[in-house]
Amino acid sequence: MIIVHHLETSRSQRVLWLLEELGLPYEIKLYKRDPRTRLAPPELKRVHPLGKSPVITDGNRVVAESGAILEYLAETHGSGAQGELANLLPVRGTEAHHQLRFWMHYAEGSLMNWLVMKLVFMTIPTQPMPFFVRPIARQLCQQVQAKLIDPNLASAHAFIEDHLSRHTWFAGDQLSLADFQMSFAVAALLSRNPAPAPAMRAWLARVEARPAYQRGVAKGGPVIMGA
Repeated sequence: MIIVHHLETSRSQRVLWLLEELGLPYEIKLYKRDPRTRLAPPELKRVHPLGKSPVITDGNRVVAESGAILEYLAETHGSGAQGELANLLPVRGTEAHHQLRFWMHYAEGSLMNWLVMKLVFMTIPTQPMPFFVRPIARQLCQQVQAKLIDPNLASAHAFIEDHLSRHTWFAGDQLSLADFQMSFAVAALLSRNPAPAPAMRAWLARVEARPAYQRGVAKGGPVIMGA
């Protein structure tokens, strides 16, 4: 039995979505965040030394990192998928496969770094500190966001919007693992960037309209940005 060690309001929601799409039996072990720090509880380290989510156990095998989990599930349990799911892992050497590989790495290797930095620098001025330090911290955080973080997020926004204006799904015309991997990042990006994004919003609407996605949210809880 597959067990999803699921941290509330976290990126592991996309793992639940894939499990639901594949119709695989699984259990959810839910972990609550520390109410003060919003960090994962130490109990997760009993599952994997990094103590992070997502992580799954499949029998005696422990798999961490969302991209690795998605690939493991598709390779191990999704090889016979039919219909829309037949292209979860496009044929090697095709354009769809090249796109898949790029977006699987881009989601966490580039985009989420800037999104996490945005969250951190928005949060720092709200933390407890001496009153005379707060204006300095606020000004410094605003400068870092304006000069470094926001320009990079704006570039990512334009890049993804352009791609999705020309493709139905991230790897092309068919749903693939790239869409699962990018789902959290795109939702987070849209929540933190007010610029128009009709193509991204249309793509996200297609994702959220899928019954399997809705079942995953129903079981795992809401996807709240900032996780």
